[in-house]
Amino acid sequence: MDLPEYVSVVFIVTTLATLYFLYKASKNSKLLLLICSLWILIQGAIAYTGFYTVINTVPPRFALLILPAFVLIAFLFNTVRGKSFLDSFDQQWLTYLHVVRIPVEMVLYWLFIAEYVPELMTFEGRNLDILSGLSAPIIAYMTFNKNLNRKIILFWNFICLGLLFNIVINAILAAPSAFQVQAFDQPNVGVFYFPFVWLPCFIVPVVLLSHLVCIRQIIKK
Repeated sequence: MDLPEYVSVVFIVTTLATLYFLYKASKNSKLLLLICSLWILIQGAIAYTGFYTVINTVPPRFALLILPAFVLIAFLFNTVRGKSFLDSFDQQWLTYLHVVRIPVEMVLYWLFIAEYVPELMTFEGRNLDILSGLSAPIIAYMTFNKNLNRKIILFWNFICLGLLFNIVINAILAAPSAFQVQAFDQPNVGVFYFPFVWLPCFIVPVVLLSHLVCIRQIIKK
């Protein structure tokens, strides 16, 4: 990829920060850290070979980036041990985790400038996900230091979850595949390259998981 080196560096640091936040939220689960680390390394190694840049396969190869993590999330939410594990997560760390969405949006903007993703995937287009990252530390502070009303926290999680779904759906519909219906002049191909494959295979699922866990915990209480 013809990109300034700092773009990859910022994204790698963002991925590691996401892993750190998740690890702390899980109350330092070594098993979770091991599984996530292996997943990141394996997907990074596969992407480095150019495997995901081949886009004319059926089924599309990028499904291997998306489906496994979402299957795991579904498993956790539908098993007794999985739900028990999720209920042990620290909600404060899960809320602070969303600050990673700020550098993610910056990286998407740089990829747009380099013509690897369409404008609609940036904050200049249809992607308002940066608002989630900017508001996360405020919500976390007000929640755990000022006893913010739980209904407000729940509302914030649902709104930010909607913003996440918005960009994910637009990203899928802009990727070169049988599902593409937009951005034909500048499709979403940046996430098929190393290290940016970690966005769909790790960062997005972790962000989704953090919202779902917080919503579950708030509703239970």
